Amino acid sequence: MFTVTLNQSGRQFTVDPDETVLEAAQRAGIALPYSCRAGVCGSCKATLVQGQCSYPRNPPLALAGTSPRQHAVLLCQAVPTSDLVIEAREVTSVEDIARRQLNVIVAEKRVLAPDVVGLVLQPADGEPRLNWLPGQYLDVLLDDGRRRPFSIASGPQASGAIEMHVRHVAGGGFTSWVNDSLKVGDTLRIEGPLGTFVPREDAERPIIFMAGGTGFAPVKAIVEHFLDLGTQRPMDVYWGARSVADLYLKEMARGWEMRAPLRFHPVISDAEQADGLRVGLVHEAVLDDHPDLSGHDVYMSGPPAMIDAGRKLFLGAGLPEDRLYYDSFEYAPDVLAQILAGRAGVIE
Repeated sequence: MFTVTLNQSGRQFTVDPDETVLEAAQRAGIALPYSCRAGVCGSCKATLVQGQCSYPRNPPLALAGTSPRQHAVLLCQAVPTSDLVIEAREVTSVEDIARRQLNVIVAEKRVLAPDVVGLVLQPADGEPRLNWLPGQYLDVLLDDGRRRPFSIASGPQASGAIEMHVRHVAGGGFTSWVNDSLKVGDTLRIEGPLGTFVPREDAERPIIFMAGGTGFAPVKAIVEHFLDLGTQRPMDVYWGARSVADLYLKEMARGWEMRAPLRFHPVISDAEQADGLRVGLVHEAVLDDHPDLSGHDVYMSGPPAMIDAGRKLFLGAGLPEDRLYYDSFEYAPDVLAQILAGRAGVIE
C-alpha cells in the first residue's frame, strides 16, 4: 500500500495494491479530473513530482508525444510502485455529490437525428431523484456487468428528469437495442453522477465551447447552466458535425443568442452536406476566429480524435492548460480496452 500526496493542497490518500491513483482518490472522496478511464483522452493527466508508477492495464496513449521532462502521469491508469507526490487539479465541486445506483423509467423517446435518439428518464417509484452537476455523465448498467457511459444533456430538474442523447453506433449492441427496441415504460439501471466536466464559475473570462456530434449533450447542459445564472460572460458555442441533419438541436442553440452575449457557430465537415453553413473542421473554425486563446476558458466534448487535435492546437494558441476542460468517451471502457488490446497486438 502506498500513499499519494496532492502537492498543492497537501491532501493524502492510500492506494491499495493494483489500484490506480484515480480509483483510490475516488474511494477516498477526492475528485480528480477524468473522462474516458482508459488512458486515451488525457483528461486525468497530472504531473508526477516524486515517486514511480507503472501502467499494467492499458498503455498511456494520451502521453504519446509528451516530453519525459514534463513528468506527466495518467491517473486513470497509473498504479503506484512507491509513494507519490503529484500536481493535479482537484474538482472539489463534485465531491459532496453522492454517486449511487438507481432504477429509472423511460418517460420519453424521440428521434433527434437519423442516428440519434433522445431519451428522458425518470426515477422509478420509490427511488429518490439523482443529483448531478451540469456536464456530468452516467453509466447504464447492463445485465452482463458491462457499462455504457452517456452524458446527461441537462442540469438537475425538480421533476427528476434525466435527458440523454444516444447515437446509434453501427455494430454497437446496446445502442442498436436503444434505437430499435427500447420503449417508453421500460426500466434501466444506472449509476451516477460521474465525471468532472462541470462548470467553473471562478472567473469572468470569455468562454468557448466546442462540441462534436453528441458531445453537444454535456455542452448543452453547461451552457444552459450559465444562461440560467444570467451570466454576462461572452460565450461562443461551436458545434461540428458531418451534415446539417446531425446538428439536431441547432434551432434551440440559435435561440440561446437571444438570452446572453452568446454566438452559435455550426460547422459542417462534409461540404456536400453543408446546406450553406460553414464548412471545415470544428477545431480549425475555433482557431480561425480566435487565434489567441490566452484570455479564454475552453470547454470541449466529443470524439477522441477531435479532443486530441483541439487540445494540442489550443494549447499552442496560448490557452493555459488549467483553463481547458474536456470530456471524451466515445467508446465504453471495455470497448476501448478491446481496441487497445488490438493495437498492442499489431505493435507486437
